[in-house]
Amino acid sequence: MAAPTDSTTTVAELKTRVLAFVRERDWEQFHSPKNLSMALAAEAGELMEHFLWATPEQSKAIAADAVKRQKIADELADVIVYALEFANATGLDVAASIEAKMRANAEKYPVEKAKGRSDKYTEL
Repeated sequence: MAAPTDSTTTVAELKTRVLAFVRERDWEQFHSPKNLSMALAAEAGELMEHFLWATPEQSKAIAADAVKRQKIADELADVIVYALEFANATGLDVAASIEAKMRANAEKYPVEKAKGRSDKYTEL
């Protein structure tokens, strides 16, 4: 069986895999929305740590470095696993949540106003 990839694996499959891992260890008892959101923030901080004080150009080089790339991938995986488990614990549909947010963002950031700009929607 081939290793899972973004193009061959669904969000539902990832959520199921994460939930099975958690249930095998009886960890659901610890996975309140509060605890999972805090764990998610902590892991995001660990991901950011790899790029702390780097310029934008340096951050691209760090992300491309073979040795550092695996550590970065591990931190990204931790962030995503906690996000998926948060969705499991709260009954949120990840794809539906993303779709709704993208529609809202499209309204806040219309292409004709936002293209090529990093301003917040209130400043466009």
